[in-house]
Amino acid sequence: MRGTGPLAATVALAAYGGLHWLGRTAGATRAERQGEMPGDDIVERPLIFLTTHATTIHAPPEAIWPWLVQVGWHRGGWYTARWVDRLLFPANWPSSDEIVESLQHLEVGDFVPDGPPESGAGFVVERLERDRHLVLHSRTHLPPGWGSRFGAWVDWTWAFALDPLGPGRTRFRFRARGRVGPWWLAAGYWFVIVPADFVMSAQMMRGIKERAERGGSVVDGTVPSSPTAHLQRPQEPEEAPWR
Repeated sequence: MRGTGPLAATVALAAYGGLHWLGRTAGATRAERQGEMPGDDIVERPLIFLTTHATTIHAPPEAIWPWLVQVGWHRGGWYTARWVDRLLFPANWPSSDEIVESLQHLEVGDFVPDGPPESGAGFVVERLERDRHLVLHSRTHLPPGWGSRFGAWVDWTWAFALDPLGPGRTRFRFRARGRVGPWWLAAGYWFVIVPADFVMSAQMMRGIKERAERGGSVVDGTVPSSPTAHLQRPQEPEEAPWR
């Protein structure tokens, strides 16, 4: 029995290492992990996390794009499973199973909310090419007051790319690049957020894949409009060392 403790610790460490690896690479080939994606230049030196995920969708890019462009809090959602939404985002409603016409008009500079208005969390659309790619950028994903109280800051991007593989098939790639500070917050992101990204990214990509392959009706008005859907670019914290 004396060897049980070290063995259990070794197994747990190996499991965590595997989960961390999957959190950074699940689904993506080495070429995809090492290749360039739109928006790579926005966060030039991602010190804390650089993750790349990919999946093949049996649908053309133009069938995937409507689901992708309507993402966001109180918009189309993030297409994670409902149990994940209930556990982590109880105030949000389920991800849309339909293409919502009123959410299809996204432009560079628009603000995509990722939480209730009082949180201030969300993304600014930095790059957008219809049926090709969408790049979202955030410096707002922090608990309220942490910037002024603790000097906390975050600078990260989500990039989505749709690469045609031939008739009716698309390679869907998703990359996150980020810098976080101070060191204790960066450590938290590294040890907790990166492994968790395996679950969240896999859920989101699977949700988009299933909807695009299944197809969906185009409706208007089934998702309640959000007053934060197209806000101006939020004011960024002062004296944040983004670079």
